Amino acid sequence: MPNLTFRRAVEADVPAIIKMLADDKLGAARETLGPESLPRYLDAFRVIDADANQFLLVVDNGGEIVGTLQLTFIAGLARGGLKRGLIEAVRVASDRRGEKIGEAMFAWVLEKCRREGCGIVQLTTDKSRTDAHRFYDRLGFEPSHVGYKMML
Repeated sequence: MPNLTFRRAVEADVPAIIKMLADDKLGAARETLGPESLPRYLDAFRVIDADANQFLLVVDNGGEIVGTLQLTFIAGLARGGLKRGLIEAVRVASDRRGEKIGEAMFAWVLEKCRREGCGIVQLTTDKSRTDAHRFYDRLGFEPSHVGYKMML
């Protein structure tokens, strides 16, 4: 296992994060790389960074960003006021997969959720990401719900 540092993303990390988000078939169709799109991503980063219920994680390995995910803490009335951790946009650099970086990320995130008082952790993943499904199953996540989205 490489020497990993888990930390809150800073603005300078945004290009590396976007590169990871775009580095697969789905992401390539969704993300726009290049200087013309960077201002939109920086605006979004600033909103995330200013929100105390958001944690944009980066995994640093000797100055190289090798993983990222966004963690959102959601207060709710359902389930007796149970607080949730919502995990989105999980990525490990494509050339670093298989090094157990994803497992280390989730161990860190689950502990962070416990410290924040979450009683449940949830995530969504695209139906076509069968490798991700196997990974989440192996970690103990259960495909208990059907998710719906509507693009506006």
